Amino acid sequence: MAEVLRVEVEELTGPGGGDGEEGQRVYEPAAEIERAMMGYEAVSASISGREPGAKATAAHLRARASAAYAGYQATRYDDTGRMLPALIREAEAAGGDDREACSVRALVYDTTAALLHRVGETSLAWTAADRALAAAEQSGRPELTAVQAYRLTYVLAGRKHPAEALELAMSASAGLERVMRNPDADTLSVYGALHLAGVHAAAAVYDRAMTATLLTRAREIAARTGDGNRMGTAFGRANVAMHAISASLQLGDAKAAIETGESLDPASLPAGLTGRRTQLNLDLARAYAMRKQDAAAVNLLLAAERLSPQLVRYDGRTREVITSLLRREHQPSTPELRPLARRAGVI
Repeated sequence: MAEVLRVEVEELTGPGGGDGEEGQRVYEPAAEIERAMMGYEAVSASISGREPGAKATAAHLRARASAAYAGYQATRYDDTGRMLPALIREAEAAGGDDREACSVRALVYDTTAALLHRVGETSLAWTAADRALAAAEQSGRPELTAVQAYRLTYVLAGRKHPAEALELAMSASAGLERVMRNPDADTLSVYGALHLAGVHAAAAVYDRAMTATLLTRAREIAARTGDGNRMGTAFGRANVAMHAISASLQLGDAKAAIETGESLDPASLPAGLTGRRTQLNLDLARAYAMRKQDAAAVNLLLAAERLSPQLVRYDGRTREVITSLLRREHQPSTPELRPLARRAGVI
């Protein structure tokens, strides 16, 4: 109902309605991440003009932020979530408005936004994504600003604002076009990723023509870049195909999603992208569930769980799929469904 009305679940259920039992968050590290984001230790030094005390170097923070993002892409969500509070505090305490300091803060908050969005903490993800975009703009690096616009597009769509998300993706890609001069593979990957973010948003507003147009353009860009994980975007031909699958599901065409998914070789995805590989199984499971081929759906969910138990547990759409399968459960044909649902925290 919240998705149809494009409002937050909490607006219908009241505070805590979307959390686990007894009002507890499903993703426990979110509380400490939120506390870290509410710390403003550097404000006093900023007002007084005095240098803060001992602080981490930008290079050290960048290395740790990159490690945290790699952990996120590998779906080590719990470990990454425990790393982020200290990283946020140190990035803020380090202060500075030079290009390097701003770039590092953007990277820290980008990782934070990506993780929080993935585990369903959409409100907090919005705050982190907005901070990442502000830091990137201060860095004076157009490609970094474009990456943060890419991230914010998904977060906005996750908060049931797909029209605004589509507008942001198109605005950012147009802006990047204006500054691209003989773009390298990194810049092209960001440019292509913005088109995929637009695909996600266009499908969410059921704009079939725009979805098809953006997918076509993304395929053309991917033909130039090949598959990779440049600027953390995972952009390439395989990721374009995966967005085609998710768009087909959003538009209600499970058959097209299955046809695309079964022709995609997960091995074509770069190493370390456990989340992307797992997502392929989850999307295909959702497609088979839509066609009421429940045994196939459960088998794919089990395959996803073998790759990433944490993604299966925290992914909201997957929990919805498991719930719908339970409602029409036929135990002789899906004996593993109920144990899977328990492990995923659905029952």
